[in-house]
Amino acid sequence: MLTLIDDAISLTTGGISPRPDRDSKGRDGHQSIPLLRMLVGREKMRTFMKIRISLPVVALLAVWASEFAVAQTKPNPGSDVILGLEAKWNAAYGRGGIATMNSLLADDFIITVEDGSTLSKSGYIAHYGDSTVHVEISEMSDLRVRMHGKTAVVTGAYHEKGTSKGKPYEYRDRFTDVWMNMNGTWQVIASHYSIPARE
Repeated sequence: MLTLIDDAISLTTGGISPRPDRDSKGRDGHQSIPLLRMLVGREKMRTFMKIRISLPVVALLAVWASEFAVAQTKPNPGSDVILGLEAKWNAAYGRGGIATMNSLLADDFIITVEDGSTLSKSGYIAHYGDSTVHVEISEMSDLRVRMHGKTAVVTGAYHEKGTSKGKPYEYRDRFTDVWMNMNGTWQVIASHYSIPARE
């Protein structure tokens, strides 16, 4: 340690020998050398302490970043369940499966459709269980699921084409579905469909 300090002193004093000649009474030829040694020693200690403090902080940040990246890429089993239920609902809707829709929709379910009108659970099932409505295409895409405990919010794009009372119709929408886990069973409590604004 003394050798390192002596070397540093030699550099800071412009090449003065780390061990100066002594006079006949044994006194140092340069009174400032002990002071320089002390200052260099303190500076080295400060640098060492900064490194000791910085390394754990950097390591902690690296661990946190890697865990966050893993969490972002890890599949969420809850999301898979909700996506499965969305597909089940869509299939039942396309073929007029009233029993399946009845099981998937909460009793207080409400839906807002493309023209801005709202339907309750019974109104929705009655409307789409109507034999005069024929759904030819019912496609969902760009589905995103956000899990919030016992609530799941699904957003996506929707395309539907068919005939109603003999008249053709076609929708290209954006939608939001809200699912809730009630007593271990997921049911959709609200749904909103809107036609994207034309540019």
